[in-house]
Amino acid sequence: LISFLILAGFRDTIQEKIFSFGAHLQISKFTLGNVYEEEPIPIHTELYDNYRDHQYIEHVQEFSHKPGLLKTDEEVWGVMLKGVGARFDTARFQKNMLEGGFINFSDSAYSNEILISKKVSNLLHLQLHDEVLIYFIQTPPRFRKLMVKGIYETGLEDFDEKVIIGDIGLVQRLNGWSDNQAGGMEVYIKNFDELEEAEDLLYDLVDFDLYVEKVSDRYIQIFDWLTLLNRNVVIFLALILFVACFNMVSILLILIMERTQMIGILKAVGARNGQIRKIFRYNGISLILKGMLFGNIAGLGFGVLQQYAKLIPLDQENYYMNFVPIAWDWPVLFAINLLTFTLVTAVLIVPTMIIIRIKPIKAIKFS
Repeated sequence: LISFLILAGFRDTIQEKIFSFGAHLQISKFTLGNVYEEEPIPIHTELYDNYRDHQYIEHVQEFSHKPGLLKTDEEVWGVMLKGVGARFDTARFQKNMLEGGFINFSDSAYSNEILISKKVSNLLHLQLHDEVLIYFIQTPPRFRKLMVKGIYETGLEDFDEKVIIGDIGLVQRLNGWSDNQAGGMEVYIKNFDELEEAEDLLYDLVDFDLYVEKVSDRYIQIFDWLTLLNRNVVIFLALILFVACFNMVSILLILIMERTQMIGILKAVGARNGQIRKIFRYNGISLILKGMLFGNIAGLGFGVLQQYAKLIPLDQENYYMNFVPIAWDWPVLFAINLLTFTLVTAVLIVPTMIIIRIKPIKAIKFS
């Protein structure tokens, strides 16, 4: 139970951090040029304006990227400015915020406010409301003075070391794009388990020169790591179930040996093998239920303590978070209990078969 609580916590926490930056699906233009310079696509398409007509889509938002150098009096740091618009899902991103607030978008001009990570803040010694120069890598080079509106932290190096968030209007102005152009669109779907199907449906909606990329492909190393964790927990569960079955078989064999005389007497007075086996099976089931009760109290109790008290810390640089996360996936927890009860109960049939071979005369003499 504890292993599945922690696995679900790791999976949900890391996925939400990634989704807050890259959504579930990303639409961009096919290009063979510099990966840092995006080819613009139109924003106000049928997908963007009428995404609610598609039941599997939850939200669509535009974005653009622009590489640059943040410069202070003492330091210079290379970053990627991610330009976002008023449609950006701030509620999902709010979990990453440490200080300050989100960008205030203007209808008439672009905002000069940005969000930086805690790591960039420490490297450049920047605080809230500080102004910083950013030099954009283009020909001819340009620079802008921007103000730190907020500080975030995800624990994911790909974001914390490189990405700052600003107004997409700034990127549009620098690239000479119109207000109806962006570097791409990010799509959130309602059910992440249907990611493959959603990708195929989006391909049918977008133009032939656009590319649809899954978040699991864009950050393949992280998702492969989560898959490996899931496999380890399944192996661990299999070992635990094997030990539980072995222990119950041993316990029931000992009970049968201790009650050999009782079995002989019951057979002598006319009890059938099936009736005697039921007595021991019911006794075994009673032990299983008591064990599962105490196990659930201990496992779920630990989950509650860890969730609210955060008893076990983690190294954020290695685990992307500073404490062991807990997630309550109730269908999985119920399935684990059901699987344990069903499998261990089924195994009880094996030791009770010995009862068939016990002879009443020999059993009554047994001491």
